[in-house]
Amino acid sequence: MNMNPKKGIGAFTSDCIRWSLSGGIGFKLYLIVLLAVMGTGLYAYTNQFRHGLITTGMSNIVSWGLYISNFTFFVGVAAAAVMLIIPAYIYKDQDLHEVVIIGECVAVGALVMCLAFITVDMGGPFRVWHMLPGIGLFNWPSSILTWDVLVLNGYLALNTLVPLYILYCNYHNRKPVGWKYKPFIFLSIFWAVSIHMTTAFLYQGLPARPFWNNPLLGPRFLASAFAAGPAVIMMVLIVVKLRTAYPVNNIIFSKLKRIIVSSAIINLLMLFSEVFKEFYNATHHSLSAQYLFFGLEGHDALVPWIWTAIGLNILGTLLFAFDPTKCNPKYLMLAAISLFTGIWIEKGFGLIIPGFVPSPMGEVIDYSPSTNELLITLGILATGILVVTLLIKPALAILLRFRESNALRS
Repeated sequence: MNMNPKKGIGAFTSDCIRWSLSGGIGFKLYLIVLLAVMGTGLYAYTNQFRHGLITTGMSNIVSWGLYISNFTFFVGVAAAAVMLIIPAYIYKDQDLHEVVIIGECVAVGALVMCLAFITVDMGGPFRVWHMLPGIGLFNWPSSILTWDVLVLNGYLALNTLVPLYILYCNYHNRKPVGWKYKPFIFLSIFWAVSIHMTTAFLYQGLPARPFWNNPLLGPRFLASAFAAGPAVIMMVLIVVKLRTAYPVNNIIFSKLKRIIVSSAIINLLMLFSEVFKEFYNATHHSLSAQYLFFGLEGHDALVPWIWTAIGLNILGTLLFAFDPTKCNPKYLMLAAISLFTGIWIEKGFGLIIPGFVPSPMGEVIDYSPSTNELLITLGILATGILVVTLLIKPALAILLRFRESNALRS
């Protein structure tokens, strides 16, 4: 692979595209599989576009489903990049500094998925203009949803432009100028917290939904995000370590483990606190929690899901906390998948669906996603994975070359 940098943005762009798509037969098959899943999801979306949201499993009772569940979860994954940004840039941790751009690439992919899930949940892309402040019909500035649109797109811009500037400088074998990007790094730290807290406020500010109207919801959003997000980043780093020439030291995994374990334990403590509040002195406001954990009036579709999620949460936390392998990649991948899956279920189905059941009129209706809904969701997930892949490959090529150039100079 020719890695000699040329002058100009055009050469930088063309080289990045070339490095993104270069690889062996296995990598090309991987891209073909992702594109096939994306194509299937696009076909399913055309069906939804023609017939409307009736093609989903949602109803006038449960009006948010798989799309909003995934949106809520991946907002947290995007926010978790700050758990690398803070030690790398604030505390000058050189180990995490080596992989912080990988975390930001993961954040960009997660935000792309978030925006896609919102778009398909609205029924069609032509309705997106309603969400634009100053153009749409939202009650600006009191609408929390309008603020959510602003912070999501702002965080996407920060996590795109800052790494792009750093990589562009590294591409030309020079260090980035601190004053040109560090103010935006500090801004992104505040912004990362705000995107998830604003999303939490969307639910927390609905007094007619007592399951969400909980002061712990915002902090628990952050705790679960700072556990699941670094777990996703760890999975990506394991793949990078095993499949590329970029060096990822075990000390990086060790530091990520400490972040994950601390956040996961706080998340479990907050979950226990919420369960205690719901059931110690149960009222009619506890019916949603009863539906989730034990079933209600014979409806128990979510019961096996939530107990599986709690079990995976505990398992993942324990695997990370007591690691007899001392950062063996396969062991860490198992732990990360366990914790990621547990939080994905708990923060998705376990949060969104019970908020609607029972309805304010006392109706109890189960929700399960339709095949069309599942295909669209898989298509969006494949899109996010493709974005992360195509961002990380040139980033690693540039960073690796810059490291080698610095080693030769020293």
